[in-house]
Amino acid sequence: MPLHRRLTSWRGIAAAVISGLVVAAPLVAVAAPATAAPDPIPSVVINEVESSGGTPGDWVELVNTGSASVDLTGWSVLDNDDAHTAVPFAAGSTIAAGGFFVVDESTLGFGLGAPDSARLYDASHALVDSYSWTQHAATTYGRCPSGTGAFVLTTSSTKGAANDCGVPVKINEVESSGGDPVDWIELINNGASAVDLSGYILRDDNDGHTFTVPAGSTIAAGGYLTEDVDVTGGFGLGAADSARLFAPDGTTLIDSYSWTAHAATTYGRCPNGTGDFATTAAATKNAPNVCAGDVTTSPWPGGTAVATADDANVLGGNMSGLMYQPSGTSAPGVLWAVKNGPSTLYRLIWNGAKWTPDTANGWAAGKALHYPNGTGDPDSEGVTYTAAGPDAGIYVSTERDNSNNGVSRPAVLRFDPTQAGTSLNATADWNLTADLPVVGPNLGLEAVTWIADSYLVKNGFRDGKTGAAYNPATYASHGDGLFFTGLEANGSIYAYALTASGGYTRVATIVSGMTGVMDLQFDQETQKLWAVCDDTCNGQVETLSIASSGGDAGKFVVDKAYGRPAGMPNINNEGFAIAPQAECVNGLKPVFWSDDTNDDGHALRSGTIDCTAATNPGGGDGGPDAATVTIDAGTVAAGARLHLAATGFTAGETVEVWLHSTPVKLAGVTASGAGSIDTTVTIPATTAAGAHTLVVTGVASGVTGSAALTVTAAAGAVVDPAAGSSANGSANGSANGSANGSAAALAATGSSVTVPLAIAMLAALAGVGLIFARRLRRARRVRPVRPARSGR
Repeated sequence: MPLHRRLTSWRGIAAAVISGLVVAAPLVAVAAPATAAPDPIPSVVINEVESSGGTPGDWVELVNTGSASVDLTGWSVLDNDDAHTAVPFAAGSTIAAGGFFVVDESTLGFGLGAPDSARLYDASHALVDSYSWTQHAATTYGRCPSGTGAFVLTTSSTKGAANDCGVPVKINEVESSGGDPVDWIELINNGASAVDLSGYILRDDNDGHTFTVPAGSTIAAGGYLTEDVDVTGGFGLGAADSARLFAPDGTTLIDSYSWTAHAATTYGRCPNGTGDFATTAAATKNAPNVCAGDVTTSPWPGGTAVATADDANVLGGNMSGLMYQPSGTSAPGVLWAVKNGPSTLYRLIWNGAKWTPDTANGWAAGKALHYPNGTGDPDSEGVTYTAAGPDAGIYVSTERDNSNNGVSRPAVLRFDPTQAGTSLNATADWNLTADLPVVGPNLGLEAVTWIADSYLVKNGFRDGKTGAAYNPATYASHGDGLFFTGLEANGSIYAYALTASGGYTRVATIVSGMTGVMDLQFDQETQKLWAVCDDTCNGQVETLSIASSGGDAGKFVVDKAYGRPAGMPNINNEGFAIAPQAECVNGLKPVFWSDDTNDDGHALRSGTIDCTAATNPGGGDGGPDAATVTIDAGTVAAGARLHLAATGFTAGETVEVWLHSTPVKLAGVTASGAGSIDTTVTIPATTAAGAHTLVVTGVASGVTGSAALTVTAAAGAVVDPAAGSSANGSANGSANGSANGSAAALAATGSSVTVPLAIAMLAALAGVGLIFARRLRRARRVRPVRPARSGR
C-alpha cells in the first residue's frame, strides 16, 4: 500500500496496544503482541509509471528512499490482472540508496492499460506498494515530491531519474516568421488542473525583452494559451532566437527552446505537448501540433452509435482477436474470439440480444489452447481462417507462452475446431521469432488475417523477397493465400507464405504508420485490408489496398485513416470484425470490437459501417479475379424470375447474388466442385424501372462478376415518370435454385426493351380496367422482409 497509508496503519495498531483498548475482532486478529516491533516501513516504493507506450514500452520505476542499498533479487511487479505471472527480478538486482530501478515491459511480460495498477512484491511475494489509475497519463504518473509524495500527473517523463514535479506548463509551439497576425508563443498545460499564469514572463534570447502574461490568464488542464508577443511593449522573434518562459519572479526558468533559422511552418513539440521540438507540418495556433508523419483521420465510415454486445461479466478480461463467419444469409453468423490469458478460443453465437458462448460440443466456456505437444498457454491475440472455412483450420497469432511469459515467442498456430473436448492442441506451429525484429514478450504478434492469392495476383502485388510480381508457384505447398500478421512493437505488417511442413517465408513488410497494430481484417466485399490500433492510437483504424501506380506500385499502402465512432470510448479494443453485406440494413452493416480490459464488465461492443460493395464489380482496379456471369435475358419485369449462371469461384464457398444500384441481396448459394453456380432469382416487385446491375460475389474468395440488367415496371404497375432509374427495392428476393455443377445453355444477353415500348405496353393493358389492375398488383405484391434488429 502507499507509504502514508502504511504509516497510518502502524500508528493505529501501536496506539491500540499501548492503551490496552478492547478493539474489534478484525483488529485483534492482525495486532502484534505488545513486545513485538512492527515491520519496518519499506524504503523501496513505486515512484513513476508509464502506461501509454514509453521508450521502448510501458515501464514502472522504483526508488529507494533509504540510506542503504536493497537487494531486489526475486522481487516482481504485477498489474491488476492476477492471471498474469509475476516475473522475478534477476539474481543480483539491487537498488542503491537514493537510486532508481526501472522495470521495463520486456521484463514485466505484459503491458499496462487504462485503467490498471502497478503492484510491487518482495521476494516472498508480499505486497510492498501499489498504485492504481483510471486512464493513461498525458505524461506519466509519479510521486511529488519524488519518492515520498502522493501520485500526481508529472510535468514530464523522467525515466530513471527524480520526478519532474514543477509547473506542468510548457512551451508547445513557436511562430517566429510573422504568423497570424504576428509572432507568437503557444503554451500547453500538461497537468490535471487549471493553472493561473498571471504575471508569468516570456522572453526571447535577450533578457531586456519581456512580455508579461496579463492578470487573470489561466490555462485549463490539457489546454492552450497563446500570446502574440510581437506587439507594443513586447518583442519579435528572429531567425536565430529563443523562446523562454519564466515564473513571475523573473528568474526561475520554467521552459525554453532555441533555434537557428526560421521554420517553414512553426517549431512545435512532437508528439504534441511532450515530445522534442521539430518543424511542424502546419501551424496550429491554440490546437494540438500537427507533426510530420501524423495521419489525419476522417470520421468513422458508419453509424456513430456503439452498444455492448455481450452479457456483463461473462467473457471477462483479456479478450483479443475476432473473426466473423457469415451465415450465408442475412441471419447472424458465428463470431470467433480468442482470449490471451488463459489462452482460449470461443465460438460465439447470437441469442437474439447478445453474443454468447455456444453451449454445444464443449464450447460453453471456450476451448483452452495449447502447443502441439499439449503443453503451454500460448498468449493468443489474433484469429483467422482461410477460404476453406474454419473447419479446415483456425489460425491464431501468439506473442509468447504465458507459462514462460518473460520470453518472446511470436508464432502462428493452427487448430482444428472440430476436435471434441474442452481443449485444443495446435496441429501446426510456425515460430517466427528468428525472422521478426527482436521485441519484448508483450510486444509481439497481435494480429493475423488471410488474403487469397487470386486477389494478390489480380492486383499486381509485389513480392518483397524477389522484387518481382508475386507468383504463388514460388512458394510450394503454401496453400492458396498469404497470412498477414501485425506486430504491436512497431505497427508493421508482415506477410508470410506458411507451408504445411512448418516452414515459412516472409513475402512483404508493410508500414502502417500507426504505433501498433492490434488486429487485421481483410474485407472480401470491399477488397480492403483493415488495420486496427487500440487506445494508444485513440482507437484509430486504417484501410489499405495495393497501389496500382507510382513508386509504391504493387505494395499495400494506406488508403484512409478513420477515428473511432463518436459513441466509442477510448478503450483497449484489441479485436475487430466485419459482418457481410448480407446483413446490411438501411445502408449499414454490423462491426464488432473486443475490449481486452473488459471495461464496465463488457468485452464486446458493436457498431456499424457503410454497406459499400467492391468499387468495380466484376474485376478491374482494386477487385479480385472476375467471375463469368451469364443471364437468360437482359430485360426482366419487376417481380419476375431470372435464371443465371456464373463460374470462377472456389469450390464449396458461399456465393451471393446482389441487385444494384441500391444493394438488395437476391440469393446465397453454394458453389459446386467446379466452382460454378446455376440458380434462379426473383427480381423484387418494388424495383424501379431502369438500368441495374447483377453482382455475384464469392464470400470467401472475393471473386466477383457482374451483368447489366434492365428492369421494366411490373405488369399492371403505374409508371411514375419522376421516379427515374434509381433502385428502391428491399431485400425481399429469394433464391429458388442451387448450384448443380452444370451451366445450362442460356440465351445471349444484351437485348433490352426500351422504356417507350414498356410505356406503350402499359397503356394497352390499361384498357383492361382499373379494378383488374389493382387486383393484379395485389396478387404480385411481395411482403417486404422485416429488417434485422440493430444493436448486435
